[in-house]
Amino acid sequence: MLAAAQPLGPLELCAVAIAAVAAGAVNALAGGGTLLTFPVLTAVGLPALAANITNTVALCPGHIGATLAQSDALRGQRARLTMLVPAGIVGGLIGGVLLLNTGERAFRDVVPLLLLLSSLLLAAQDRVRALLLERERRRGGSDGHAHWAPLLVGTAAIYGGYFGAGLGVVLLAALGVVLDEPLPRINALKQVVALVVNVAAAVFFLFSDQIHWVAAGAMAVGALAGGAIGGHLSTRVNAVALRWTMVVIGAVLAVVYLVR
Repeated sequence: MLAAAQPLGPLELCAVAIAAVAAGAVNALAGGGTLLTFPVLTAVGLPALAANITNTVALCPGHIGATLAQSDALRGQRARLTMLVPAGIVGGLIGGVLLLNTGERAFRDVVPLLLLLSSLLLAAQDRVRALLLERERRRGGSDGHAHWAPLLVGTAAIYGGYFGAGLGVVLLAALGVVLDEPLPRINALKQVVALVVNVAAAVFFLFSDQIHWVAAGAMAVGALAGGAIGGHLSTRVNAVALRWTMVVIGAVLAVVYLVR
């Protein structure tokens, strides 16, 4: 059965919409929202491959808000965007092609590893930021090794187009290693690249038969609402505690999917 033909009842649609609200809020606060939406999509009956693709398409609008929120930090970075955006697009497309050619059974087999990798990336996020801040304090006046940035971004984008959870941490680390810039400016670049990676993969997926459009629509609305909620809660919620909660959830899910 095609993903688009998989019927979902009202309760199932409510479940995926609520998961998307939670994912939107979690992404705004700490990251790792895919660890909430992906298992709910598979729980309501979508095959793992279709769930992953539907999730990518549905959560794509949420990256727009995150990018716009940091637009001020992008001033003066047009030349870098000219290098990094094409690399992100190409990598996202490659990841999408690899995903569609993996096959349902093979993708189900690799899901536990992807969930565990996502958890490890989230766990490393604070450490990555601390290392980048320390590097920022000691940086000189050079441009770092910016010529390596497109290669590193393109490689990270392949992972993003394939699965995507934890992509922000990978991009932050990659850009921080080669660019001699303050962390807020690197973070803004990361948001733009994450957006184009997800858009490129999502546009490619539009030509597949793996998108459950009803679920994707409900999730897109939920994710936008969740992002707004997360923005309002940003000063009231302990983002570190939330992130570690997501790490534990991801690790537990990896075990669950492994023994299924």
